[in-house]
Amino acid sequence: MKKINLKVVSLLLCGTLMFTSCIGSYSLFNKYENWQCHMTGNKYINGIVGLVLQGIVAPVCLTVDCLVLNTIEFWSGSNPLAENTRYVKGEDGRYYAVKTTKTGYEIKSPNGEVTYLIHDAKADSWTMKQQGVVKEIFRFNADGTIRATLNDGQTITVTNDQAGLDQIREAVKGNGVLYANR
Repeated sequence: MKKINLKVVSLLLCGTLMFTSCIGSYSLFNKYENWQCHMTGNKYINGIVGLVLQGIVAPVCLTVDCLVLNTIEFWSGSNPLAENTRYVKGEDGRYYAVKTTKTGYEIKSPNGEVTYLIHDAKADSWTMKQQGVVKEIFRFNADGTIRATLNDGQTITVTNDQAGLDQIREAVKGNGVLYANR
């Protein structure tokens, strides 16, 4: 009787380790899944290849993620395969690579031009560096307002709310009023 209780207790303790809510980013499996869904422009071919590889590659990726990468992520705070680059569709319809850095962002356009958005914690400001030219975009003031630099170099101080954002939009685009003619 004592052996059975010991086995039950040890199985329950082992089972509790599986439900500790220690979930990582599963970056290896997510990269495989993203590749599998977008490897060709045809979703049917992607599905067929996915069915073939699903039984082989997916379990390996999940096992490596669960046992190795998520453990590293838990203890170190970062996953070695975690991607810090996102692709964002711009207003022009093209995709830009936005990479997170320690001090801000690195934005790479489709033609290869790189723009940096840099946060200065001391001054509580954001600057833009493009082709060697550094320009302050905006600064948070001590009184809660924001000082924004317009395209022509002039600055405007606005409140930190929707009304302030509307003021900046108006200053950048003009008055923003459109008239219709018949």
